[in-house]
Amino acid sequence: MTKEQWQLEITPKKHLLDINFKEIWHYKDLIFLFVKRDVVTYYKQTILGPLWYLIQPLFTMVIFTVIFNKVAGIKTGIIPPYLFNLAGIVTWNYFRDVLIAVSDTFKKNEAIFGKVYFPRVIMPMSIVVSNLLKYGIQLLIFIGFYVFYMLQGMEFSIHWSIIFFPFVILVMAMLGLGLGMIISSLVTKYRDLVFLLNFGVQLLMYISAVFYPLSLAQEKLKGYAWVVLYNPMAYIIETVRFMFFGAGQITWFGITYTVIASIVVFLTGLLIFNKTEKSFIDTI
Repeated sequence: MTKEQWQLEITPKKHLLDINFKEIWHYKDLIFLFVKRDVVTYYKQTILGPLWYLIQPLFTMVIFTVIFNKVAGIKTGIIPPYLFNLAGIVTWNYFRDVLIAVSDTFKKNEAIFGKVYFPRVIMPMSIVVSNLLKYGIQLLIFIGFYVFYMLQGMEFSIHWSIIFFPFVILVMAMLGLGLGMIISSLVTKYRDLVFLLNFGVQLLMYISAVFYPLSLAQEKLKGYAWVVLYNPMAYIIETVRFMFFGAGQITWFGITYTVIASIVVFLTGLLIFNKTEKSFIDTI
């Protein structure tokens, strides 16, 4: 009697980090379907549609410049305030959107998870990709402003480290994905986290150097500067500015700390996510 060959065999995980990458690749088409769903349906019933991708960072840039640079008097050195803020806003938006969307994975998709089998990690992975498209659009806006100021004779220039820009995006994606999976797993048991999430993300923005340089945090905050200096997103945003403007405070400690912290957060999130997906239907 010959052993029957199955196209798909579903077996229990042997350990928490038992991830079948071959199976995930088998469902690669599903990732693109989820990406399409996120992009198409999010603005489906809006008047301006994808134009909100452009409007949101531009309005935020103007508000930040008026409040923090004109009123509060925060200096941005040789970098024009509008361009300085836009670099931080565009970078922060990608991290924030990934974090918030991934944090809602189990709660938002409980109906699908309860009826159809597929590797659950595909859902947060698709969120990372769909928001990458949005990030690309907003990055084009930033590049447009960048070229405009360059033509006006501004003295900043692109640093050679710009070749590592894709790596910075990868690190940021891992950080947002990891944190999101941790929160998503906890939300299945503690629904109060949903109400704290947006408030917490807003607070996190203020300690992520979105509208001020790291050097200013060290100068003004004194003994409390560690709150900013030990925030990986602050280093990521400062690194992006350094790559595009050749100005900023970049250290090997900051780079190493950010990479290690992002990897640890990602692996921790993956571990908790894998553990939660086994029983979340019973608890959600």
